[in-house]
Amino acid sequence: MDQIESIKHDISLLTEGDIYLFRQGTHARLYDKLGAHQIVHKNQQGTFFAVWAPNAQSVSVIGDFNNWSADAHPLKMRSDDSGVWEGFIPGLLSGTVYKYHIVSRYHGYRVDKGDPFAFFWETPPKTASKTWDMDYEWNDADWMNNRKAVNDLDAPLSIYEMHSGSWRRLVEEDNRPLNYRELAKWLPEYVREMNFTHVEFLPVTEHPFYGSWGYQTTGYFSPTARYGTPQDFMYLVDCLHQQGIGVILDWVPSHFPDDAHGLHYFDGTYLFEHADPKRGYHPEWQSYIFNYGRHEVRAFLISSALFWLDKYHIDGLRVDAVASMLYLDYGRREGEWTPNQHGGNEDLDAVSFLRSLNEAVYRDYPGVQTIAEESTAWPAVSRPTYVGGLGFGMKWNMGWMHDTLTYFSKDPVYRKHHHNQLTFSLWYAFNENFLLPFSHDEVVHGKGSMIGKMPGDDWQKFANLRALYGYMYGHPGKKLLFMGNEFAQWSEWNHDRSLEWELLQHAPHRGIQDWLKDLNHFYRNEAALYEQDFASEGFEWVDCNDWEESTISFIRSAKRSGDVILVVCNFTPITRMNYRVGVPRGGWWREVLNSDATQYGGSGHGNLGGVEAAPVSVHGRSHSLMLSLPPLATLFFKAEE
Repeated sequence: MDQIESIKHDISLLTEGDIYLFRQGTHARLYDKLGAHQIVHKNQQGTFFAVWAPNAQSVSVIGDFNNWSADAHPLKMRSDDSGVWEGFIPGLLSGTVYKYHIVSRYHGYRVDKGDPFAFFWETPPKTASKTWDMDYEWNDADWMNNRKAVNDLDAPLSIYEMHSGSWRRLVEEDNRPLNYRELAKWLPEYVREMNFTHVEFLPVTEHPFYGSWGYQTTGYFSPTARYGTPQDFMYLVDCLHQQGIGVILDWVPSHFPDDAHGLHYFDGTYLFEHADPKRGYHPEWQSYIFNYGRHEVRAFLISSALFWLDKYHIDGLRVDAVASMLYLDYGRREGEWTPNQHGGNEDLDAVSFLRSLNEAVYRDYPGVQTIAEESTAWPAVSRPTYVGGLGFGMKWNMGWMHDTLTYFSKDPVYRKHHHNQLTFSLWYAFNENFLLPFSHDEVVHGKGSMIGKMPGDDWQKFANLRALYGYMYGHPGKKLLFMGNEFAQWSEWNHDRSLEWELLQHAPHRGIQDWLKDLNHFYRNEAALYEQDFASEGFEWVDCNDWEESTISFIRSAKRSGDVILVVCNFTPITRMNYRVGVPRGGWWREVLNSDATQYGGSGHGNLGGVEAAPVSVHGRSHSLMLSLPPLATLFFKAEE
């Protein structure tokens, strides 16, 4: 490397306004000011550094370029009490490995830290940051101009959730995962073929422990280097957008790990985390909790969220573990937490932060969505902040997921005793903007695979799974399915192995895949199945009381009058002949989808393409259909106009 000049302190990217907003907690673009930035100063190209470390006695930039010397390139603290250290190093270009050597004012503590705002890091297990140029020429203008309509709450949303490192692996190359460019070659085509609307990536933010799946983040402004560079990840997003596929990132503002190079005890004090261990340490996850009451920390996190929407054109953020943020006693026993000033268990700082976060996202990027993984009955999670809500666009429906999987795990002979687990979700289905998740969490930690949860012999297992997916797509709420579930992988998900793509050699697995492909296509083309997902006007029971025969029937409606879909489910292995179901009008009702069709691996029972409604009143309706209900099947009917 060429000789690097001594550091300069006669330039700053931070204005007085930046510092004001940073200290106020409302600066949403800190990534343009803090961290490492390639600039030209006095006709010299180099890198400007700025890092927040208010309790440091000294901070210097170290790396290969100066033989990791703590004396070679010291930063200078600003004189405005912001706690920001900064300096410009001429000749230091993109790709340089660096850390901050921090000497604290307290306890003689000194440490080498990665840059909290680094755009790129070394590939783990290495832990240094890298200076990086973020230039990229995007080719997704059509998508970006039209995505608001695609992401709207009354649009179809069918998400393919995936882990980048285990979707496909190259066994012939020492079982290595695909890189971002290789994913860009295969993933958009597959997702488009399967008719999903969006891909949701488990956290791609840099993380030291691969087995955390990204949920223990150290680099809040960097995609993991395991699969390539920032531009490589931009290219993957770009390719998905060019195929009409939205991209959602799993984002983790709830906690961070204690790795020495990360955010923990950053300047010899509890800077990013809360100093009180009853609020700043997560006993179950053995990780640290952000201090949401500290303005600079709020600005750091909000800037991270907006960074991915800005620099990477991301279309939505799934915010992880929101429940753990909302409750002071989350994961804690009596005596391990301190009530708030009102005596309650609500973390008022976290509530305020989440509202500010969502206000900033929807203010600056109205075409995106935020989605909360929130597992409690906290009210108005997906309602605007101006009516007292948290401001998220949607919320995962964990109650529906647990009840549904519990029901389907029962032998059909016992299901009639658990019928309420199917019907209960409609009592609260419109209290929030719900998304129905069958996520990675349901196929790990000994829970087995989706097909493995189904009872009966192999034929019944596949039939149950097809019926379950059909019921899911008929039920109000947006959809999410984790990779491998779309072709009934037998094994529990393992992040160190590829999905079992070889199963598609077998007809039952291809049948499940074809069923999902057709469900997604039908769902995306029928407004009745998505347009009023969050309004009670979009759903009406036909019969929710036939517990004895474990059947349900309901109608989904579009905003346009008369545009309806009838969904009928038989969750027993018995074919039910001459089963009468009430419908709102006469005429021909076409059987548009049948999970028991032979092309999906079913027995081929059905209604010969449709049924003429008879003027026979049942279920309080003037007309009815006399149906044949196949075993363990979900049927969709549409009235011909």
